[in-house]
Amino acid sequence: MDLVLDVAGLKKKYKETEAVKGISFSVKRGEIFALIGPNGAGKTTTLRVISTLLKPTSGHVQVDGMDVVKDAIKVRERISYLPEEAGAYKNMTGAGYLSFMASLFFDNTEKQKRQIKYAMELTDLRDRLSDKIGSYSKGMTRKLLIARAVMTEPVLAILDEPTSGLDILNALEVRKTIKTLAKEGVSFLVSSHNMLEIEYISDRVGIIDKGILHITGTSAELKEKYSANNLEEAFAKVVTGE
Repeated sequence: MDLVLDVAGLKKKYKETEAVKGISFSVKRGEIFALIGPNGAGKTTTLRVISTLLKPTSGHVQVDGMDVVKDAIKVRERISYLPEEAGAYKNMTGAGYLSFMASLFFDNTEKQKRQIKYAMELTDLRDRLSDKIGSYSKGMTRKLLIARAVMTEPVLAILDEPTSGLDILNALEVRKTIKTLAKEGVSFLVSSHNMLEIEYISDRVGIIDKGILHITGTSAELKEKYSANNLEEAFAKVVTGE
């Protein structure tokens, strides 16, 4: 099994509060894994540890065989992380922002041009790419940021609420893009409160609450186990203990 992400016994403690309590899960190459839970469940802490922004208290996390603490710089070269509250430089144009980001990740000029062109097509913003980002709606900015997140060719893309602020049609396009990129070999770790979105895009789901990862499996497996009509009902039964 070709693992891109391996999380084993991960714990993260803030002073006297243990936000993540020894969770373990893995993500295969080309897999979309969704981590879901209520607010304060430990999702964001987990994503930040994997993204090298926080150091674990104990346990280990490896991305593409690299330890997130010992090999943090190499891990950062292999991932992209898009937090829910992410923003972009409002005084830059959309095209200028993508060009700037490409220059940070690629030394080769031709490579930069190819990835910029790819990201521009992915945004579907067309003529608006010439406008300043400060004039964009939240949905337009989100599409630009998602394009930036995948233009760097990460082995693992970590997306927190990927379609936040998007209308139904634009959200659907983003979800289709994620599924297409996964087929091309990009692995995704996604966190979202939208259960319909999770059912649509994810290959497997992990339900976390109060720092404990209670169960992982496909949406179909979780619905069957908890005699639920949908993932939302299964999620509620896990979290409430019913």
